[in-house]
Amino acid sequence: MNRKKLQKLTDTLTKNCKHLFRAFDKDNDGCVNISEWIYGLSLFLRGTLEEKIKYCFEVFDLNGDGFISKEEIFHMLKNSLPQQPSEEDPDEGIKDLVEIALKKMDYDHDGKLSFADYEQAVREETLLLEAFGPCLPDPKSQMEFEAQVFKDPNKFNYM
Repeated sequence: MNRKKLQKLTDTLTKNCKHLFRAFDKDNDGCVNISEWIYGLSLFLRGTLEEKIKYCFEVFDLNGDGFISKEEIFHMLKNSLPQQPSEEDPDEGIKDLVEIALKKMDYDHDGKLSFADYEQAVREETLLLEAFGPCLPDPKSQMEFEAQVFKDPNKFNYM
């Protein structure tokens, strides 16, 4: 398969996944090697809830310190939500959402989300998996990707 076809194919799967590279690059060497790529695709296509929780937490932990801070939540929500024209400061609404998220998900009440906080919240309500923005492929994109790749394995090898 040539680079252009592979890029088009993976764009379908990952179009809403802004932090994909950082999450796939497990050894932080600035490259996604074949093992990291295969692991990432496996998680996207057939991952368990546990694997997806870990992956999404890593995506949302923007600075890699093991916590999702108020500032990180604010940044992700600000970039995920459409801006509405209004007389109010749009950041105020986002700050309110950050507080609501922390109230719902911060079980140890330390003002930030640990992996344990995030995992417990998602297990209680799976819709919280992507609470701070999309980081997994939507089902339609996943089906399109699988249809392209798995419809004729012999054809896929020669693209």
